Amino acid sequence: MNEQFLARMRELLGPDYDAYVETLNNPPFRGLRANLLKIQPDALVKRQFASLSPSPFAREGFVLTGSETGLGNHIYHRQGLFYMQEPSASSAVTILDPQPGDWVLDLCAAPGGKSTQIAARIGQSGFLIANEIDGGRARVLMSNLERLGVSEAMITHASPERLCPQLGGWMDKVLVDAPCSGEGMFKKEDRALADWSVEHVRACGQRQQKILESAVFTLKEQGILVYSTCTYAPEENEQVIDQFLRKHPEMELIDCGVDFGRPGLSTGLVDGAKVRRIFPMDQGEGHFVAKLRKTAAQPGVRPRFVKSAPLPSTVREFLSGQLTDLSDLHFHLEQDRLSLMRHEFIQLENIPVLRQGVMAGEIVKNRVEPHHHFYMSALLQDRFKNTAGLNENQLAQYLQGLPLTAAAPRGFLCLSYEGYPVGFGKSDGTVIKNKYPKGLRTR
Repeated sequence: MNEQFLARMRELLGPDYDAYVETLNNPPFRGLRANLLKIQPDALVKRQFASLSPSPFAREGFVLTGSETGLGNHIYHRQGLFYMQEPSASSAVTILDPQPGDWVLDLCAAPGGKSTQIAARIGQSGFLIANEIDGGRARVLMSNLERLGVSEAMITHASPERLCPQLGGWMDKVLVDAPCSGEGMFKKEDRALADWSVEHVRACGQRQQKILESAVFTLKEQGILVYSTCTYAPEENEQVIDQFLRKHPEMELIDCGVDFGRPGLSTGLVDGAKVRRIFPMDQGEGHFVAKLRKTAAQPGVRPRFVKSAPLPSTVREFLSGQLTDLSDLHFHLEQDRLSLMRHEFIQLENIPVLRQGVMAGEIVKNRVEPHHHFYMSALLQDRFKNTAGLNENQLAQYLQGLPLTAAAPRGFLCLSYEGYPVGFGKSDGTVIKNKYPKGLRTR
């Protein structure tokens, strides 16, 4: 372990330093979070697939207390019933407290743990904009939102300074889970430890300031901004908030309203009692969270919505053949790709949008080829006309990409296991052609 880092931790923790050092030899905390879009926490526990105890950091969260491995390949994970997440990582969204109907921006969203937690909290009546500046990480974000069945979301791939000016005054809640030096991740990520230096910590603090400067513009009056990191350095935590408050008198630091973790440091305009720090001694690997409220209105920007156009008959016939109810849905067809969701589709200028709503399918040779997301969507999971339940043997075949011999309605149908969708296939009446994505198949 880096001696300079340990010296800083001794100064930061004082009498708790020895307890912290003892935790460095322990394995990292592991956890998972029930996906409230699809299943309630108690129902997930009853499936008895892992040793779980309630997490102190989120009502839908659990700490893994057993030695189970391979949960990322478990069928419930594939179905989007849970998300693997270090326990304290869920603390920021608990403090943000998104509610049904809220418009929420997750500005640094990949890989998607906090975005999927937000999406589940706001439900089908809220709307999430999940942004990630790194292209590869943005695609990981998209795949996680797809797996968990999120529909009411837009996934963007842009820098905060490019994106935020177009979202002025839209947001009820904003999460800035800022890129940081990752001191709380040293046990899990060797690269974070290898990259650590005081200079890197200070550079992270400067970048975090710039991100907050962009984020604040997107908030409504009385809107809430939560800033979080997975690091211990004051230069990236309390000092960032202090500098931000000095520049923005319209923002006030408010109490996080939780009893997990411990108070932070008081410095300048920051009352340490109002922020939360989480150390390994607190059942999590490491997190800092601060909560702020915007107290004054500022000129904003009105959302621009995509003008809807009549859908081709091919698309209408596909949708009416698949779904029992279309009445509450909006549709968008662009470059032969069909998307749908309950909200109107938003138009942004010169911002790459990886996905908006549910990717329903693509028109190929005058027919609709459905997408995996269509059948995984929590919004649609109870609306499919044609379905088939798989037993364990059929499930194993399906996950391998093999065809299934089974009587079923002709055409595309949703395939489920234990009542939850796992994907889709195309039946000729006796054989179901496998449509499980090749990149997800087991060997």
